[in-house]
Amino acid sequence: MQFVDTYKHKGLRKQLIEKLREDTRITNEFIFDAFESIPRHYFLDNAFVEQAYSNIAFQIGAGQTISHPITVAFQTQLLDLQPNEKVLEIGTGSGFQTLILFEMGVNVVSIERQRELYLKTKPLIENLIRHNKEIRRDVFQEQKLAVNSNARLSKLEKMEVLKRLDINYRAKHFSPRLILGDGYLGSPTNAPFDKIIVTCGAPTIPQALIDQLKPGGVMIIPVGEGSEQVMQRIVKNEEGSISIEEHGTFKFVPMLENINK
Repeated sequence: MQFVDTYKHKGLRKQLIEKLREDTRITNEFIFDAFESIPRHYFLDNAFVEQAYSNIAFQIGAGQTISHPITVAFQTQLLDLQPNEKVLEIGTGSGFQTLILFEMGVNVVSIERQRELYLKTKPLIENLIRHNKEIRRDVFQEQKLAVNSNARLSKLEKMEVLKRLDINYRAKHFSPRLILGDGYLGSPTNAPFDKIIVTCGAPTIPQALIDQLKPGGVMIIPVGEGSEQVMQRIVKNEEGSISIEEHGTFKFVPMLENINK
């Protein structure tokens, strides 16, 4: 599988990121870094390259969509991700949100119920991660050389910078675990999770997902039975109860039960 990322693609990506920066809700700089690292046009047909960097959703098959970039960024912001956390994603879809999470340095388990999408997305993600790891390895080596040759840094400062580079490099060596399954059931064998993100509209909050959250864990889920859902940020308290914050209305495809075979 060939991945072509030209100067034109990179320019369009920078324009999209500048648009995202206009939304004052997005404050985590690592989210913008992730958007720069993951070319969105890889997840759409070649005919839609320029539209890939517009703030619009796209059909990706099986009645599913790749979400608006601002929605991806906003849900990621609400998660408040920390390096090395274990995150469950419900609705792999195109895999774009999956790889944004991956680029944030977390360990991702992602569930997709549509077999058509699962079979399409799994090799794309695996090949793209392999491709990016080769690039990241080369960049890491260049960064180490630059630090070691920097005469303005003391030996102690060099050690600190190299340590941070090494942590960041290793944090992105997870590979997302992709599962064909029912999102309502979560993934008990991989639980508990620090964070859960649901990328489809649920009529109610699935109890199985609450059960699989660690105490203190956070779930971001759009909830509602109509054409619009309310984005909810759910925090699981130490004794098992939950607290809910609401963060505006959105439109998602519905969350469905059972596996589409």
